[in-house]
Amino acid sequence: MELFKLVAARNIPDAVKAQAAANTAQNGADIRFIAGGTNLIDYMKLNVERPKQLIDINGLSLDRIEKTQDGGLRIGALARNADVAHDPIVKEQYPVLSLALLSGASPQLRNMATTAGNLLQKTRCVYYRDTATACNKREPGSGCSAIGGYNRMLAILGTSEHCIATNPSDQNVALTALEAVIHIQGTKGQRAVPIAEFYLVPGTTPERETVLEPGDLITHVTLAKLPTGAKSTYLKLRDRASYEFALASAAIVMKQEGGKIDFIRIAMGGVGTKPWRATEAEAALRGKSATAENFRDAAEIVLRDATPQSQNGFKIELAKRCLVHAMSQASQAA
Repeated sequence: MELFKLVAARNIPDAVKAQAAANTAQNGADIRFIAGGTNLIDYMKLNVERPKQLIDINGLSLDRIEKTQDGGLRIGALARNADVAHDPIVKEQYPVLSLALLSGASPQLRNMATTAGNLLQKTRCVYYRDTATACNKREPGSGCSAIGGYNRMLAILGTSEHCIATNPSDQNVALTALEAVIHIQGTKGQRAVPIAEFYLVPGTTPERETVLEPGDLITHVTLAKLPTGAKSTYLKLRDRASYEFALASAAIVMKQEGGKIDFIRIAMGGVGTKPWRATEAEAALRGKSATAENFRDAAEIVLRDATPQSQNGFKIELAKRCLVHAMSQASQAA
């Protein structure tokens, strides 16, 4: 870890201005926001992240969890993962989010990690973490050591010849199924970005993971009210029962009406370069019965364009089974 300066943000505009000015001038993340630090500090210790200054935003009033006027939910950027997971409204109305958060990390980390920090969680690809190896995400143009290297945990959807790193978050899979909207304040004012538009697939620029610009600060996330009678669940498959990243996971929100699927949202984790929304499979299931056969057909659609590497081809069948089982659980709850 290199030496850095730590300053506390007095307010949101000052934090945005300070971070934007430095990063625009030097074309890099020379100044970074820090809250829980569970991800950033880890990568600073590995010299993957080397900011000259950290702006502590913990003093900003961005940690509230509250209902919105239209019956939805507003989650502050600094709301701790543990607080969100155990919030009564989240547990009752958005159980998929509670289940996803409780399946990730450890109690100690959940007590520190924040909603916005989780949204920006970095990949756990071993080559991204190792500065002695080539990684286009860490050092653009250097190559991708994972292609042809150790790639068992990496992505099979949304990949490119430049990067196959997996998005590691559980929270973000649930937020994708819930069609969360991410609210951002930057140098050009405030804007709201649907989570489906927030993440970028690697393409030729894997170093750019989101639509955030220099100075952009996530302030909160909003969730719309779900249809009456909708049920949700989160299923995570991994090598061990706790403190492990997903090989495949599925977040399902479903409502049945008259024995048919009236409303469904599907998102997958562990298999994509970003939280993977399965809109085509959703459309195929709408109006159909909640049967194992229909669920299997939908899973085939989701994984149809999967591109496995030398060690992760098993993820295709694993992800299909994960999806079928998760949808079955949601349908029985519904």
